[in-house]
Amino acid sequence: MNNFTINSAQVRWSVPSDRIGAELASRPLLVLLHGYGSNADDLIGLVEYLPQNYVVASVQAPLQVGAGFAWYNLAPDPETGGFKRDIDEINSCTFALMQWLDALEASFGEMRGLSLLGFSQGGSMALQLLRRAPERIDSLVLLASFVTEDHASETKALDAALAEVKPRVFWGRDPRDPVIGENLIAYTRKWLPAHTDLDERLYANVGHSLSIEEIEDVAEFLSL
Repeated sequence: MNNFTINSAQVRWSVPSDRIGAELASRPLLVLLHGYGSNADDLIGLVEYLPQNYVVASVQAPLQVGAGFAWYNLAPDPETGGFKRDIDEINSCTFALMQWLDALEASFGEMRGLSLLGFSQGGSMALQLLRRAPERIDSLVLLASFVTEDHASETKALDAALAEVKPRVFWGRDPRDPVIGENLIAYTRKWLPAHTDLDERLYANVGHSLSIEEIEDVAEFLSL
């Protein structure tokens, strides 16, 4: 299993670096997690459309793939026509995100609130983090994404505990998204309402992307 780390120098912030501690002392944190092959610059442009009470941090994935970055590797799966995912690698990266959050709190004190927004592969990472630390996360935005199947006994226990908490989750997607396979959608549609307080929204003709309408709905959700 890879021992991933988050490079703090590559995190994009919505506030100047010398103001991070002061701003986090009174404002909640919103963490953005980009998709496969992208980088920390990809989602930071959403800041101007989202509620301004958040301090926003766009985190860059640790694994370089081509000109971009990924949270975990994807291997072609000839049986499904999709991709295989190594759950150990996914969990290793999840722990790296938890360690990054721990380091933030060690430097600046306990968070005044924490929400996550993940697109595609970044969304699957946000959900893994929610599974591991539901007590730390107030809400989660899942965009064009899915939950990873994880049938380890430890994860089953974590999922049972999560179902008792049922944190708020927004799931936005195009029902004809050409990237996220039907098997992933079917599993996610079953898993999310059983474990979270789900707000599911469908957006036609968006594909594997975002629309202005969707971003406006996300802003409303994060304002609650």
